[in-house]
Amino acid sequence: MTVAAILRDKTPGVISVRPDEGIEVVCQKLADKGIGAVMVLRPDGGIAGILSERDIVRGLAMIGTDLLQQSADTIMTRSVMVCSSKDTIEDVMHLMTKRRIRHLPVVDNGKLTGMISIGDVVKRRIADTQMEAEALRQYIATG
Repeated sequence: MTVAAILRDKTPGVISVRPDEGIEVVCQKLADKGIGAVMVLRPDGGIAGILSERDIVRGLAMIGTDLLQQSADTIMTRSVMVCSSKDTIEDVMHLMTKRRIRHLPVVDNGKLTGMISIGDVVKRRIADTQMEAEALRQYIATG
């Protein structure tokens, strides 16, 4: 199974902010959308970084509440790990575990096409496992 299967089950699009957008606005967007991270995109649509709840908590610990008046590029993660829609679920699980990341942008042919979370990956893996178990049950029952 590949990342493409995960993306098919998700609402299309990626929630993003500009590098100069305020952290307070980013926090509101995360809360309104019920998500854990946003992409930070340059005006040309290129990836400038990623900003997660974890980044915000660390920023608050370092800077304090003044962080809310800062811009997204102040604390965003600039070195962004990405995957492609052709990557397997096992590959992205390994990458997320090894790098201790919860969100992966999906980039195909140099273009951002989606974002997956560890929750998306686990949900898909559970569904696949349940389908395999049911297929085995059917095989045993008819064999």
